[in-house]
Order: sequence, then structure tokens, then C-alpha cells
Amino acid sequence: MDIVLLTTFTAVLFLLIAAAEPLAARLSLPFSVMLAAIGIMIGGGAIFFLRTDLTDTLNPIAESILSLPIRSSVFMYVFLPTLIFQATLEMNIRRMLDDWVPILTLAVVAVVVATLTIGYALAWIGGLPLMVGLLIGAIVSTTDPSAVVSIFRSLSAPRRLARIIEGESLLNDAAAIALFGLFMSYVMLGVPNPTLREALAQFPALILGGAVAGWLVARIALMLMGVFGRFETAQISVSVAVPYLAYIGAEQVLGASGVIAVVAAGVTLNFMGPGRLAPAFWVNLREVWGLLAHWAGALIFILAALLIPRLLGEVRLADLVLVGLVVLAAFVARAIILFLLLPLLTGLRLSPRIQRPYRVAIMWGGLRGAVTLALALAVTESLRVPVETKRLVGILATGFTLFTLIVQGTTLRGVISLLGLDKLSPLDRALSNQVVAVALQSVREGVASATENYELTRETVRSEAKRFAERLDDAVERAEAEDNAEILDRDRITLGLIALAAHEREVILQRFRERAISARLSEQALFDADRLIEGARSGGRTGYQRAARSGLSYGPAFRFAAFLRNRLGIPSSLARMTADRFEMLLAKRLILRDIHGFIDRRIRRIHGRRVAELLHELLNRRIEAVETALEGLRLQYPGYAEELERRFIRRTALRLEEREYNALREDGLIGSEVHTELMLDIARRRQQTERRPKLDLALRKNDLVRQFPLFEDLDDGDLKRLSREVRTRYVNAGHLITRKDTPARTVFFVASGAVEQEVAGQTTRLGRGEMFGQMGVLTSRIRRAEVRAITPTSLLMLDETGFRRLLKRSPALRQAVRDSIVGKASAGEVLRLPELQLDAPLGAAPSTG
Repeated sequence: MDIVLLTTFTAVLFLLIAAAEPLAARLSLPFSVMLAAIGIMIGGGAIFFLRTDLTDTLNPIAESILSLPIRSSVFMYVFLPTLIFQATLEMNIRRMLDDWVPILTLAVVAVVVATLTIGYALAWIGGLPLMVGLLIGAIVSTTDPSAVVSIFRSLSAPRRLARIIEGESLLNDAAAIALFGLFMSYVMLGVPNPTLREALAQFPALILGGAVAGWLVARIALMLMGVFGRFETAQISVSVAVPYLAYIGAEQVLGASGVIAVVAAGVTLNFMGPGRLAPAFWVNLREVWGLLAHWAGALIFILAALLIPRLLGEVRLADLVLVGLVVLAAFVARAIILFLLLPLLTGLRLSPRIQRPYRVAIMWGGLRGAVTLALALAVTESLRVPVETKRLVGILATGFTLFTLIVQGTTLRGVISLLGLDKLSPLDRALSNQVVAVALQSVREGVASATENYELTRETVRSEAKRFAERLDDAVERAEAEDNAEILDRDRITLGLIALAAHEREVILQRFRERAISARLSEQALFDADRLIEGARSGGRTGYQRAARSGLSYGPAFRFAAFLRNRLGIPSSLARMTADRFEMLLAKRLILRDIHGFIDRRIRRIHGRRVAELLHELLNRRIEAVETALEGLRLQYPGYAEELERRFIRRTALRLEEREYNALREDGLIGSEVHTELMLDIARRRQQTERRPKLDLALRKNDLVRQFPLFEDLDDGDLKRLSREVRTRYVNAGHLITRKDTPARTVFFVASGAVEQEVAGQTTRLGRGEMFGQMGVLTSRIRRAEVRAITPTSLLMLDETGFRRLLKRSPALRQAVRDSIVGKASAGEVLRLPELQLDAPLGAAPSTG
């Protein structure tokens, strides 16, 4: 094809892409459906002009369009890596982990079920060979949910639903392509058919090899980006190479899944990049990849749709019946997953509940698109596949794709409206009315200030103020009427909590833009804020508090890191995660203190004093919990929090200094040369402050023992010996530390946090500096107490031999033991122990208190 014509056609495609988006919005159609329509019209028009006798003028253009080098390899190697990589960069990995069960169910199990359902339907009813039917089932089982996701976003549907659908789209391509490769080998001539066991045995290698390839390419890319730290365009150029090197390396070198490799590379960069790259660069990187993915997605849809008229060139009436059979079987397969399997998983508490209207919307929104057409094209291009098989695959895959685009795509918005998903709930409607009322009150104050500063005409100001006051009164009336008519007290609290969590999210973003917190920690903080919003929406005050506690708990990853350090002697992961926790707690403390004013400024004006006071109380509890967790870390690692606070102050000073220099430059007080030099100096100093101080875990146990009140009378030698004998343990709130009726072999000292001890139905609380378990150890009896942590707690643990040896050396500990057994039945027996007689007065009888 002539390079001039190819360049011209490409430019025209970009113009059509630009026009398709506003046109789709005007016609209330999904963007992908509009792109497909454009591609079909171009391809159909080219065939029409080439075959018609009306004119021969457009024949060269038609021939050029039909001779475009559109191959399946172009879709798989050029466009697909871009789309998948950008999706992994944008997704919130931590939030998707909350819904990993429904995501994997829709992405993997649903693909397998759809493949088998369609394949056996075509074999038993349609009379096709089973392997051909399964091949067609694998091709059409991959969904393109971009249409339903975009509509859900435009209708303010729950973010969780969009996350589930996006997660499905990210992984179902890999599952469908793997099944496609399996069944393709069965229909190719001259290729030995693998056994089912051989085929299934390849899947772990495909997945593991792809994951390793993607992880390795991403780690090398991060190293290169670190080397090119001062050159943003060079860093972005490295990122562009990542998905293609991962895809090609996995496919061609390791024989593994290229799609899995791209997903692994994107997840690795998404997870590790924000902590190693500058925040501003990370934002720019996502913007660049968003544009690349927009172009790639649009081009893949148009170019794939160009092939539709060609693939349907030999359609017969019997083929249409088979297309209908594929449609019916696909709906049955999707209904099995959405209405049988997912509710079963919810009943087994393995998956969150997805409401029925959303499941209907997901089923109707399962559009097929470019990947389906690309796989069908790969079959039609193969010289080893029989001609009739190629014809059937091309027609059935294309016909099914057209059905989903034309029928489902054009009616999807109407179906969502019929389900009522485009209507706000009473609670959301009340929230909307009250937000408008609060916003207009703030606008009134701003307008009054502006008119006073500009000294506008009094008559004009008065008339506009009267008009605005009428609108404000109407908004306040609606808010109050909605409040009185439909909102219960608990709903007022829920609305306040949602607003509070949303404001917390905005404060986090502001702190990130000011570089007060890093991009990686801001993502964790935003993740926690989203949990607060969803928790308040679904569970009100209880859900909000549960989400707040979850944000402070030690998760499985932290416990695994502690296991690596304590059992295998690998401290790096625990040190990094502990430092992250330190920094996160400091940031949370600052953010939570900032949002107290929001309650008085905004929420009190709408929800009243009682709700505002309750929110203040809940917020104070969160601050207290953060302070408790932070104090526990301060005790374990003294001095490290101060280093982080110094780092925060330096970063804040740099931000303010940068702001001043920019203001001086805008006012013309300094020139561009001076400004550039000052900015370079700030960049150098900022690079030093971005590096977080290293947390050393090895020496902290010694410091912790030295600070413990009960050990303060020990000399240096005894303290060193005790540091070697004592063990540390970190437990979450609610963790059961000791059980009743178990042998007592260990004494516990509370280094930070608090525990609750229950003995014979009586409950006592122990805090920092106190101990438990000493009675069972000293009397060698079965434990009678059950002890549970009520906050994240750090414990020092000492076995029986070490505890008895310590008793002989520490008068303070002996006195603490005596105090702890006052009034207990076994007090006399314990006080007669030799260890407790060392400092008793000569000739004095032991007291039982």
C-alpha cells in the first residue's frame, strides 16, 4: 500500500475517532458501538464501491482500504499489550483484592463455562464437530465490558461494581486466549492432537512463566527509570517498552502467556512505582498511558470492524440459525455464573453480595469486540485449518459480535434505566440536595465578598442577590424537606459519615499534590478512605468503624513478613512494611486532625449539632486509635518517628519555598534564569528528603527492654542478657493470646497497646508496663485466664526459666508479682517461693495480702 495513502487513511481514522465520542454521547450509545459502526460502514462501503458499476472513481481508495495489512498479529502484538498494561496501571490493586473471588469467577470460571456450553450446544444441536464448537466457544467467551463500565460511571453506579467488571476484562482475555490455543491445535491439519492431560498440564507453566517474565521486565524497567530520574521523557519511553518486551519475551522466549506477562508487569509497576518514582511523574505517566490506550482501543475497534463485511461475505441461512444458537448458549452460560454460582459463593461467605439488578446489567453488558474478531481472524488466516471450519468460525464469531454490539449495545442504557440503576436512592437524593444547599451557602459568602471588593453597582448587586437568595432558599427547603420526610436519624449519621470520608479523601489528594505524603502512601490512604465510604454506605456507623479498624490492623502480608523475620531471619520485608506503617500513621494523624473543622463548617450546618457531635466523637476515637498504634511503634523503635517528622517538616518547607519562588517569578520580581537555578536547587534538596530513613529492626529489642518500667533497676549486663532471652510478638486487636485450660510456660509483658483478661467471669484490662501469665508459670498449673488483645499490641515474652532467673535479679519485678497476687487463693503458695524471699525482712512471715 502506498505510504501516502496509508498516512492519509491513518489521519482520517484519528479524525473519525475524535468525532465518534461526541456523536456517541449525543445518540446515547456506547463509544465502542459507535466505533464498530464506523468500521463496518468503511469496510462495507469499500466492498460496495469496488463491486458497483455506478462509478470507478473510488475504486483505488476502496482497493487500498481492503488491502490494509490488518492481521491478527497486529491486534495481539500491537494493540492488546497497550490496553492491558494501561488497565493495570489504573486499577486499584488493593480494592480489587477485596473482590478477588467474583473477579476470578467471572474472568476464569465464566470463560470455561461459556466455552463448554457453546461448544456442546453447537455439537449436539448444530451438528458441528465438538472441537470446532469448543474453538468457537473459546473465541466468543471473552467479553469487552468497556461499554457497560462507561455507562455505569456516567450513572454514578457503585465503584465496586465497575471494579469487578474491569477486573473481569483484565483477566478473561488470558483465559480465553489459552483455551483458544488449546482447541486450535485440535482443528489444524497435520498437527498432532495433544491429550487433555497434556493440555491441562501446560496451563501452570503458561501462567507462571508469564508472571515471571512480566515481573522481571518491570523490575528492570524500574531500575532504568531510577537511573534516568532527572529525565521524565526518558522514563516514559522506558515504560512504553515494558508491555511489548513482556509480551514478546513470554510468548517467544518462554512459550508462556503474553497476556499474563503484561498483567504481571503492569501490576509490578503499579505496586512498586509510586514508592520509587516522583509523584508528579507518576501522574504524568498515567495520563500518557491513558491517551495511548484511548487511541489503541479506538483503532482496534475500527480496524476489527473493517473486517466484518469481509468475514460475513459467504453467510447462509443455516449460519444465522447457528448464530442464534451461540447467542442463546452464551446467555445461558452467563446466567449460570451470575444467578447460580455467585449467589452460592455469597451464601458460603466467599464472595460479597452483588444485587440482582447489577447482575442483570452485567449479563446484558457482556459485549464482544476486537479480541473476539482478532481470534476469529487468526483462524481464517491459518493455512492448516480446513476451509469450511474457517468459514464457520469467521461467520459465527462475527455474527455473535454484531448481535452484542447492535442489540445489546444499543439497548444497554435502556435496560439499566428499566432496572432503576440510573435513579438515585432516597439516601443519595437527600445527600445530593444537602450538598447543593451547603455549596450554595458557601457560594453566597464568596459572591458577597467579591461584589464588595469590586465595588459593583448597588442596584445590580441587590437584584442578583435577591435572585440567588431565592435559589438558596429553595435548595435549603428541599434539603430540609427531604431530611424530615425520608431520612431517619441513622441515615443522617450515615450521610455525615459519607461526607466526612469523602472530605478525608480530598485532604489526602491535597497532601499528595503538596508532596507532604508519597504517591505510594497516598494510594494506601485513598484505599482506606474508599473503604470508609463504602463501609458507611453499606453499614452506617458500624460499617464506618469496621473499615476504620481495618485500616489500622496488621494484615496477612505483615504477619507473613513477621514470620520471615522471626523464623527465617529475613528482616527486609518487615522493616519496609513497619516503616510504611510508621509513615502512614503519622500522615493519618495529621489528616484526621485537619478534618475536624469540616464537621463544624459544613456538616453541622445541614445535619445539626447532635450529628456533628457524634461525628466529632467518632473522629476522636479514630485519632486515639492512631495515637495508640503510633505510640506502640514509638516504644518499639524510639527515635524513628522523630526522623520521619523531621523529614515531613523539611518537605513542607521545600513546598512553601517553591511556592514563594513561583509567586516571585509570576510577579516579575525575579527572572527566568534565577527561577530556573532556584528550582534546580530545590529539586536537588527534595531528592534528598524523598529518601526515607532506614529502619533498623535488629537493635530495637534492646531499646525496648531498656525502656520497660519493670526492668529499670537492672544493670547493663542483666539488660543485655535479658534482651537475648526475651522474644517479641505483635498481635492485632481481637487476637486471642492465651486460652483457658492450656499449660502455662510463658510470661507476657505488655510493651504497647492493651489486653483484656477474663478469669472466672471477671474481666480486667492491662496496659503498657503490666504483665500476665506469671501465676500459671510460678504455680506450674493449667491457665485459668483467657487473654485477648483489644488494640494492636506489642508483647515481650519470657519463658519459665528466664522469668525465674529474672525474679532473682530484679526487686522491682518481685514487688510487681507480689502486688499482682494480692487477694488470690494461691497467694500464700507463691509468696513462699525462694525467688520472692530474697528481699523479705529477716524473720518476717510471708504476707498473703
